[in-house]
Amino acid sequence: MGIVNIEDELHDQLRRASKVSCRSINAQAAFWIKVGMLCETNPTLSFTEIVDRELRAAGVRAQPLAMSLA
Repeated sequence: MGIVNIEDELHDQLRRASKVSCRSINAQAAFWIKVGMLCETNPTLSFTEIVDRELRAAGVRAQPLAMSLA
């Protein structure tokens, strides 16, 4: 494990995003790095498709929300 130097503004954005997603700052940075790598290596996939693929690979099966036709 190493230390990565980032700009203060990016660190501030990491801190803010980590609060919203209930992750540590390090976990948020790791998530952004992983998603960024996956986006670069799979340029035809959307963010949603990448996250869905990763969730399926981890064995997560989310139930679709039922649409109400009231």
